[in-house]
Amino acid sequence: MWKGILAGVMLAVVQPVWAADLVDATDPQQVMNLARGYGSANLSTDGVGDPMITGRMDGTRYSIMFYGCSDNRNCKTIRFSSAWATDGQYTLEDMNAWNEGYRFGKAYLDDEGDPVLEMNVNLLYGVSRRNLDDTVDWWRVALGQFKSEVLGQ
Repeated sequence: MWKGILAGVMLAVVQPVWAADLVDATDPQQVMNLARGYGSANLSTDGVGDPMITGRMDGTRYSIMFYGCSDNRNCKTIRFSSAWATDGQYTLEDMNAWNEGYRFGKAYLDDEGDPVLEMNVNLLYGVSRRNLDDTVDWWRVALGQFKSEVLGQ
């Protein structure tokens, strides 16, 4: 009997410590703090009032948009995004080759024919701080590879 009670007490003590390490899209400040580990990052709002982070990684400007928000709070997902003005020098074939060859970051041409790289992340119910830090690092890697492999920069 005491073992069962002791196990219940231990679970009650350990679980909140584990849960406190979770990061989700309801706290844009935490997301921004992790992004700052890779360069500049500033928190503001987008055109509809949802949170938005803008920053630079290795000299490349990017944004993190928050989606699935209720009244500009309690968001569920985020999207990393970066775009380059190139005067239409890249083709759909260039974007398709990237999408076929790389797992992180999807590429497309926007309505002006400029390349865009995006990466969607589901943060509903939270992920560990280490997991989101690793995700930000994958974004950094995808940005570098896209600039090198597709844009030749």
